[in-house]
Amino acid sequence: MEHLARIPQDRIAVLIGKGGETRRMLEEACGASLEIDSKSGDVMADWGEGGADPVIQMKMPDVIVAIGRGLAPKRAVQLIQDEVFLRMYDIREWVGRQPNQTRRMRSRLIGRNGRIRSLIEEISRCEMAIYGSTVLVIGDEDGLALAAPAIEGILRGSEHSTVLHGLEQDRKRQRLRSRKLESHEERRSDEGSTFETLVPGLAEARRRRERRYRGSQVDPDDEEQVSGMLELDDDEEVVYEEE
Repeated sequence: MEHLARIPQDRIAVLIGKGGETRRMLEEACGASLEIDSKSGDVMADWGEGGADPVIQMKMPDVIVAIGRGLAPKRAVQLIQDEVFLRMYDIREWVGRQPNQTRRMRSRLIGRNGRIRSLIEEISRCEMAIYGSTVLVIGDEDGLALAAPAIEGILRGSEHSTVLHGLEQDRKRQRLRSRKLESHEERRSDEGSTFETLVPGLAEARRRRERRYRGSQVDPDDEEQVSGMLELDDDEEVVYEEE
């Protein structure tokens, strides 16, 4: 049995699900049998004799942690995918351990009627969960590159308007870089085919030349071919000179 993670008591029921439905869903997704200690909150995995996909085995603890820190199981299971990653922040590292400061920062991250959290999720295409003193965000590399500065800006005390403006600008720059990269790749592909289009028969001529070249090569393991190549014609001779 491999220890995956320990989750808070009030998240154990969420991890198990009604009639064990969520646990079965997770077991099917990861290919392991899960054992959940209802007293300690420890979650263990039995990967069986054949083992498991090493990537899934490496990422499964993140799935459990994400559920334990407030993310819905159906969202958390996305972390099994190669291109989805997790980042977590402890609010106390930014504002200290006073409960009222932690609550204040949670409210700032969520915003009125959840508006700030929703905007960060919408623009970055990430999933956020704010639970206790932690902020958890999952997404692909591009999404996390957008969401992280926004979350950290709020944790540092920046105004919402400043953070959201910066988030929008970062997304525009990211899209521009992506378009430039796509344009560059398309241009390289077009350049490779344009010259052959201008010179009819060039591609076929290249193929014939390559066939002739391969046909003229001597197999170094074939003694008869090597001897034939080294034989001199009647009008040829080898002259040895000292320098």
